[in-house]
Amino acid sequence: MHPHSSSTPHRPTGPRAPQDGSRLLVVSASMGAGHDTVAAELVRRTRERGGDALAVDVLALLPYGLGRALRHFYRGSVRHFPWAYAVLYRLFLRPGAGRRPSGTPLARLAGDRLRKLVERTGADVVVPVFHLGAQLTGHLRARGLLPVPSVVLVIDFAVHRQWLHPGNDHYLCLTEDAAHEVREYTGTSAGTCGPVVAPEYFADAPGAAGWHGLFDRLGPGRPAVVLSAGAWGVGSHLDTTVRLLRDHGFLPVVLCGDNERLRRALSGTPGVVAPGWVTDMPGLLHAARALVDNAAGQTAVQALAAGLPVVGHRPIPGHGADGVRRMAALGVSEVAEDDTALLAALRRLTAPGPARRERIAAGHALFTDDAVTRVTALADAERARR
Repeated sequence: MHPHSSSTPHRPTGPRAPQDGSRLLVVSASMGAGHDTVAAELVRRTRERGGDALAVDVLALLPYGLGRALRHFYRGSVRHFPWAYAVLYRLFLRPGAGRRPSGTPLARLAGDRLRKLVERTGADVVVPVFHLGAQLTGHLRARGLLPVPSVVLVIDFAVHRQWLHPGNDHYLCLTEDAAHEVREYTGTSAGTCGPVVAPEYFADAPGAAGWHGLFDRLGPGRPAVVLSAGAWGVGSHLDTTVRLLRDHGFLPVVLCGDNERLRRALSGTPGVVAPGWVTDMPGLLHAARALVDNAAGQTAVQALAAGLPVVGHRPIPGHGADGVRRMAALGVSEVAEDDTALLAALRRLTAPGPARRERIAAGHALFTDDAVTRVTALADAERARR
């Protein structure tokens, strides 16, 4: 049976009339690839429906090279010193009671550039898809310095503190639980739209045949299991997990991102596929049988759209660990705390049967609405109210 034949998820090309002529300014960040992937899909949908949209990197709006330094620091921390990022997450981002430092002072430095960009582009709504962008728009809206509504699209399953600023007009979240947290913390309007994923992930992928051929040559009879390490090739004990899967009858397919050192280390290992940067993710995900995920990011929701069961294992600290646990709590994935649990989960979910079908159906059920339709409707309502 085809892996996504058990249910029909919402397709992201829905109604067109409400957003025709809209002009979106999407505030992303070049932190990995997930935020930019969501921003690009929002731009594509808006233009497809007769509007216009532009994506901007909030890190590029920061002066004095601060954005570049922030990206290098974050990348180095999660790749080489994950304990350092875990400390920063607890200090700045972790949900829960008590006061903690805010990202607003840093975000404010990009305020003038964002305001000029809004004026120059004629944008009628600003859509942050990165938490620093949400701090920026919230600050500007609260002080009357941003003349158009801000609708924050929270693309994380676990909503950490830096997403939250009461100055923003609206929030859209992946789940109702997340929306409830936003309303509780900020007092701001919050709803759901599900993940933003390109339509290619929902349909049959032409590139899947080529991946199937590769898998059959390199691991005949072995279920192909994708291991995601994100755009930066970050993971804990990836080599151990790869050997475990290979030695127990699976074909590990490792997404190394731009980490060429990781790709070289794994590519010579018999029974392992390490393709480097993948440009045909829909084809790969439709050809595989499961995803082992460590961050609950965009690769995970793309897998859900493609009808691929997701198992969280050895998550990166901070938002990755929180997101993996939140996904599992929703019933759209599960967490494997050790090697035995990982093997048991993969054996159960890669084989045809009710466990696989139910997990695929639960993942598809996340895709509830179209983000662009919701954004433009909320922005229209806000302008009419004012």
